[in-house]
Amino acid sequence: MARRIIIDTDPGIDDAMAIFFAIASPELDVVALTTVFGNAHTTVCTQNALRLLEIAGRTDVPVAEGAHAPLAMRFRGPADFVHGTNGQGDAPLAPPSTSAVADGAVELIIREVMAAPGEITLVPLGPLTNVARALRAEPRLAANLAGIVLMGGNAFCGGNATPAAEANIVNDPEAADVVFGAACPVVMAGLDVTERIVMTGAQLDRIAAVDNPRAQHLAAILPYYRRFALDRQGLDGIFVHDSTTISYLLAPEHFTSVSHPVRVDTGSGVGRGKTWASTRRAEHGDDPWAGRPPVTILTGVDADAVVRLELGRLGVPG
Repeated sequence: MARRIIIDTDPGIDDAMAIFFAIASPELDVVALTTVFGNAHTTVCTQNALRLLEIAGRTDVPVAEGAHAPLAMRFRGPADFVHGTNGQGDAPLAPPSTSAVADGAVELIIREVMAAPGEITLVPLGPLTNVARALRAEPRLAANLAGIVLMGGNAFCGGNATPAAEANIVNDPEAADVVFGAACPVVMAGLDVTERIVMTGAQLDRIAAVDNPRAQHLAAILPYYRRFALDRQGLDGIFVHDSTTISYLLAPEHFTSVSHPVRVDTGSGVGRGKTWASTRRAEHGDDPWAGRPPVTILTGVDADAVVRLELGRLGVPG
């Protein structure tokens, strides 16, 4: 049976790649998309989610709009310098022909998970506000999840939004600390692994040669993302961030990991948003990591294999 997932997303160019990747994978059953602020404001992200499903021919998948702001701070603002002002590389986009469902993201997550105990995996690709709110609103939620596989964090490397923190986590550190403490299996696909996976410029060029609506949309939006990578990182290609969650769900054998409890810096200093993995056993009850469940932190990957997997699902011939 296909693994049932709910993708919580802030589309986002790399979100678009991940959503198309998931939809094209028969091993996965995309139950719904829920939206959150991050790469753009939430209303823009909702419109993008609807557009992406329409492009993929999957308007049967419901979209529920979620949080517009973090739990305990102001939204730092959209990453339009990475994804464009419309979140899709400033490519011209027609309005979607469908609308979000009446339920909000938290309500949809709780309803779907509680109706199918142990079946649904949450796949957050943006700030973790919706997931944290759902865990708080329904204390039984974690026990009824198959797990959470999230893109975010940086356990053993520097950040990309600040020297200390990764973008999704720093956009709502309080929510992230809730999620990393959830009593269900949590897999962290953060910068420790995503910055080891590069889709080269030559490989990206091959996407543009594929004659299907998904590939043609990616060909229209990826140049913006590529320019950012070249300008900021000197990279001829892109880091494969959000799609790493889908690769892991499909082919966990391509990854290596460690298991440690994780806390998130929720202070007001320069370390805010840093994901701290404790590599030692808590010796005292007042240790901030005491009683926290272990998180599977992805640290290694067969990058060539997972890039080939994604390109294949996007219709790019080998």
